[in-house]
Amino acid sequence: MAMAWGQGELFPTASEQEIQRTKFLLGKYTKMIALMQDFEKYEEELKQVAIDGEAARRIDQEDLHADKTANATILIEKQRWVYQQYRFYTQQLRRAWGLIQDPEARRAVDYRYLQGYSPKETLLFFRHSMSDSTIRRKIIEGAESMADSLKLMGFFEQDDAEF
Repeated sequence: MAMAWGQGELFPTASEQEIQRTKFLLGKYTKMIALMQDFEKYEEELKQVAIDGEAARRIDQEDLHADKTANATILIEKQRWVYQQYRFYTQQLRRAWGLIQDPEARRAVDYRYLQGYSPKETLLFFRHSMSDSTIRRKIIEGAESMADSLKLMGFFEQDDAEF
């Protein structure tokens, strides 16, 4: 695998775009987890709904006489692909979170993104031990640390290749 950073650079720094992508994925983390759990719990029911329901008919609006069974198969495969993508993203985010060196930044990122609390709730939770500006700084530092780790793992090259 070809690395995208400079020759001899042992610990690359994530670009602003990679940091923003990391923050975007962190913001979607709890939703991805919820959808994954729902898919795991109701996969058989989702298959049956795709076959029996009208969703399979709507894959291509221009086809008036669509093969409902084939369309249902495509729909099921799409759902499975999304599930696998979410699983990959959440696993990589968890790995990168575990590599945050600053314990306060790790706790702040965990509470804000992995547990899914709002920025206000996060500030209120940590208010007794840190100032608001320190909490915000720790969240930013944690997200940047995660982006650096994701870059080192080759996540962004693989993520770009998939889309």
